[in-house]
Amino acid sequence: MPDIVITTENLSKRYLVGHRSGQRERYSALRDVMVREARNFARKTLDAVRGRQIVQGDEIEEFWALKDVTFEVRRGEVIGIIGRNGAGKSTLLKILSRITEPSAGRVRLRGRVASLLEVGTGFHPELTGRENIFLNGSILGMHRQEIRRKFDEIVAFAEVEKFLDTPVKHYSSGMYVRLAFAVAAHLEPEILVIDEVLAVGDAAFQQKALAKMQDVSGCGRTVLFVSHNMTAVQSLCSRVIHIANGGVKSEGDPATEIRNYLSSATSRTAAQRPRSKESIAITGLTFEPNPVASRRDLQFNLGFLAKSSVRLNSAVLILYAVEGPRVGVVDLRHIGFPLAMNAGERLTIQGTIRSLPLVERQYRCNVWLDSSTFVGELTDMAQLTVSPATIKSSYTPSAPEYRGWVEFDTELSSRLSDEVALVSIAD
Repeated sequence: MPDIVITTENLSKRYLVGHRSGQRERYSALRDVMVREARNFARKTLDAVRGRQIVQGDEIEEFWALKDVTFEVRRGEVIGIIGRNGAGKSTLLKILSRITEPSAGRVRLRGRVASLLEVGTGFHPELTGRENIFLNGSILGMHRQEIRRKFDEIVAFAEVEKFLDTPVKHYSSGMYVRLAFAVAAHLEPEILVIDEVLAVGDAAFQQKALAKMQDVSGCGRTVLFVSHNMTAVQSLCSRVIHIANGGVKSEGDPATEIRNYLSSATSRTAAQRPRSKESIAITGLTFEPNPVASRRDLQFNLGFLAKSSVRLNSAVLILYAVEGPRVGVVDLRHIGFPLAMNAGERLTIQGTIRSLPLVERQYRCNVWLDSSTFVGELTDMAQLTVSPATIKSSYTPSAPEYRGWVEFDTELSSRLSDEVALVSIAD
């Protein structure tokens, strides 16, 4: 179909990884070392003659960074690609950007591709910012006149006017990425591929970059966006592809895919996390009821066990949305901290959050501890589901993702008047 601009079919990428033998004795005879090195040299020479990858190490292992990845992207779509570190996201983008070749499968691209995968990709450190704009634009396939036409917009967006004639090797990482993104986004590629590099920019630039990507997609161009910022992914993307273990685990609606991804990550973390921090252990954190309706009272129970004598200075519940942002805290210091606990003693803290003012969503709770033996945050100690408020209304509220995190308790009134003010004009 002419509307399809990216097609991948059974896309796979294999790497060969070399390992040093772990079974080798601590001390080796010179004869053994010479035999081993001669064998490695012969293997590497044969690989070079046959045009294969040369791998360092005594033992060679196959690693499939991608395996049978198949999907399609339509013109004008903004696709979010999410997954754990090492899932294969960056490898996929490098293949789509023609930086590396796939080991199997094929990719069809219809349109000019601009990639921003690493800070300063395509920049020459000895050249100035001005020269690198023209160099990078040429690499992206732009004509000189096209670059000149967009030059002032690129410089203004990147905010590097004062350093335009300074070699980019003197730029900070933030200046680097601002200029690199400005070039890639303003030179009108049909397909814009962006990895996590925007994370190095400040908050103001990230907002400006996200707005620019929305403008790019609004002009009918396609954006592939890899990020661990789930809020940005949900607000920007029309569809999300979840990559896991080198393959497409699922794809679909951003809210659904993000929720499933974060839920699986939370479950995995919960199974692996230590609930004990030296002398103090959390025996449990529960919410009642759970699920709870928005604007209803929510009770919680938090339990501690002292494994040895410990001084507990403070504790705080920290509530996060599953998309990532922190939405509020419950400070527990009002119960009378600090507390001295002897070995074997238990502490239970109970409380109530009145009229819970949260929008219906999934939330997770961390616990911040300050004790004589441990200071820090214990992650994903509990999950909380907030359901819609049970109130009568003549209208249907907007979807939760458009309403933020907090439900405001408001009183409204209105007055419509047909009175006309009379103005007298004296002669």
